Amino acid sequence: MSKILALDTSTQACSVALWIDGEVREDFRDIPRQHTQLLLPMVQQILAAAELSLGQLDGIAFGRGPGSFTGLRICTGVTQGLALGANLPVAPVSTLAALAQQARDEFRADGVLTALDARMDEIYWGCYHFDRSSALPLLQGKERVCAPERVTLAAISPGKWIGYGTGWNFLDRLPEAVRAAVVHIEPEREPRAAAIAKLGAAVIAAGQGVTPEQALPVYLRNNVALKKAEQRKRIG
Repeated sequence: MSKILALDTSTQACSVALWIDGEVREDFRDIPRQHTQLLLPMVQQILAAAELSLGQLDGIAFGRGPGSFTGLRICTGVTQGLALGANLPVAPVSTLAALAQQARDEFRADGVLTALDARMDEIYWGCYHFDRSSALPLLQGKERVCAPERVTLAAISPGKWIGYGTGWNFLDRLPEAVRAAVVHIEPEREPRAAAIAKLGAAVIAAGQGVTPEQALPVYLRNNVALKKAEQRKRIG
């Protein structure tokens, strides 16, 4: 039986989930600036409800980004500490891939154009389609961060494409080719630990987990300290 704990604090939401042989339990809360105080208690509560200890898990998955810089550091640090103490492998999961998985589960989409608000007048962006055998998201091209006007599509095949994630609140600024590619958008969706648990379980099952020291966040921006004025100048 596979047992995976998953954590995510990449946005203003905070969520933890527990994957037990395909069944997922999740605690999702919209709690801006409270991640530090509530993440560990949420982990303890979900494990206690399942009558499990960390040592009984097969691994830990976490939202490795992109997302809030502070949130990613919190989630990475907690994940590393828990995994190190229990000698568990870690599955770093893309938050954009998690969004794609959520859209797949919700809409049975052939492909998903995921986007998250990156602040500084930019969005995080990724194009995903789904492997027929595993039904897991496959990234087309690369994950990117850019101004909405500079978003481009990977070579995608025709099908039922869904726009998913908070970056779609910039719909009016996206290029016409991007807007024309989707049949539906969900601009309020955020990454959830339940999807991260599902993707993380596949990573751990394949023996592709990493050590706690190797579990690092992915920011996409080269310089996270750029001030807003400097960033606008760079992309203008």
